[in-house]
Amino acid sequence: MKRIEAIIQPYKLDDVKSALTGIGVDGITILEVRGHGRQKGHTEVYRGAEYKVDLIPKIMLVIVVPDARASQVVQTLMESARSGKIGDGKIFVTTVDEAIRIRNGDHGEAAL
Repeated sequence: MKRIEAIIQPYKLDDVKSALTGIGVDGITILEVRGHGRQKGHTEVYRGAEYKVDLIPKIMLVIVVPDARASQVVQTLMESARSGKIGDGKIFVTTVDEAIRIRNGDHGEAAL
């Protein structure tokens, strides 16, 4: 099994969710996160005072899928989250050793 974590722009969330639903992804965890990459934030003016915003709001998606589906999910994420501008995000793929459904004790891919 693979755990896919994607950090995306908040305005792309609906497009990404629709695309993932379209390929049959059932389980997804969505978190509101803050951070920065190479752009290191930006400067804003509020009531005449300038201040630096160095932690930018982003959305983090966590999806666990069978190994055979991982590349399709990653490709769908890349296509649906891409705007072509800086700050589009990142995708991380890691291996999951075990998954257990608490309700009935299912193990492995059956727990997904």
